[in-house]
Amino acid sequence: MIERYTRPAMGKIWTLQNKFEVWKEIEILACEAQAELGEIGITKEEAQWIRDHADFTVPEIDEVEKVTNHDVIAFTTVMAKYIDAEIPEGQPKPSRWVHYGMTSSDLGDTAMCYLICQALDIVIEDVRKLGRITKRRAFEEKDTLCVGRTHGIHAEPMTIGMKFGMWAWALKRAEERLLFARKGIAVGAISGAVGSYSNIDPRVEEYVCEKLGLAVDPLSTQVINRDRHAQVLAALAVSASTLEQIATEIRSLQKTDTLEMEEPFRKGQKGSSAMPHKRNPITVERVCGLARVIKANAQVGFDNVALWHERDISHSGAERVVMPDSFTAFDYICGKMETILDGLQLYRKNSEANLHRTRGLIFSSRVLLALVNTGITREAAYAIVQRNAMKVWGDLQQAEQGPTFRENLEADPECTLTADQLDEIFDPWQFLTRKDVIFKRLEELEF
Repeated sequence: MIERYTRPAMGKIWTLQNKFEVWKEIEILACEAQAELGEIGITKEEAQWIRDHADFTVPEIDEVEKVTNHDVIAFTTVMAKYIDAEIPEGQPKPSRWVHYGMTSSDLGDTAMCYLICQALDIVIEDVRKLGRITKRRAFEEKDTLCVGRTHGIHAEPMTIGMKFGMWAWALKRAEERLLFARKGIAVGAISGAVGSYSNIDPRVEEYVCEKLGLAVDPLSTQVINRDRHAQVLAALAVSASTLEQIATEIRSLQKTDTLEMEEPFRKGQKGSSAMPHKRNPITVERVCGLARVIKANAQVGFDNVALWHERDISHSGAERVVMPDSFTAFDYICGKMETILDGLQLYRKNSEANLHRTRGLIFSSRVLLALVNTGITREAAYAIVQRNAMKVWGDLQQAEQGPTFRENLEADPECTLTADQLDEIFDPWQFLTRKDVIFKRLEELEF
């Protein structure tokens, strides 16, 4: 991921330096496990020597890889140089025990799962922060009226707090999804060329995984099966879709014609190089754009599951791109959404004005039910409501100020509803007498 969209903590995880540090620790732990078991020649003193002297630099590994065309061999070659640097000529070299009985995927796959767990820990906390913000704002705006829209058309009254509450629940599901994916990916495998432990004791694998906080993959065929990785990418993609959903709603409500919400616009910010008046929703648009990248990367994860036989490396190059990019982009858009949702500007007067913009049409469902309660058929009631509603629509289409929906009903001899009944029907809060049920449920939501 480009630096522009990389936050420091997440960026550090996916550096070569960090990857090789994890590789080094795995190799050292494997040596320590072998020394504990005492079944090969390595002593505890040699294992300690390896821990004390193992080192590398990324440029050195890069130089060796130019010759070997194999990153693991380049790594172990460089690390061996540091381990053996002080060993007198003619004495056994402790580095001979490094990578003993292991294959490249034992190292690379176990490290990749560990790195993914590091990254998941960051994004899970990202999502929790967003959840806490949306829950707080839901209660702050519990009683802020706005119009609900279906198909983009005004439907019935609701509150802005309900929007924030819906987002909070979606973020809770994102948290659960990511936690489940973490459980699936938190495994390691040090089982040899085709997973048969032909040259390494399974207890080495158990020791290394326990020290890293990973479970043992019960059956790896050199590689850890990529359905685990696909699940991680899928969890990121679905969670990114939730952020895109929130960002899209903000974008829609920031339109000049609506202007009920607006992302923060800081002092000194410029909206357009050509039109100085502009306050564009650029950050939520960026969130939507990067969500597309994360969603597209999930497809690569699905394709990586189907490897040839026990293992190939068709997944490897693609994985080195999509895994860090997806995590980095997701972490970035979480950070942006945290700022946006915490500082989201709400224009409550506009929300209320928009509620009445269709001059009473949003109360049609309550008129319909009230007419049915008078004893006429639903079809007859529907006809009364629709013909009077369509008169208002006609005026709205021509930007004309004709009678309101209520005035049309009052003038219709077939509408037998009284003035008191109409007063109650045309009260927006009558739609929301049960909203406390929603917020009681929300009170129990924890992040």
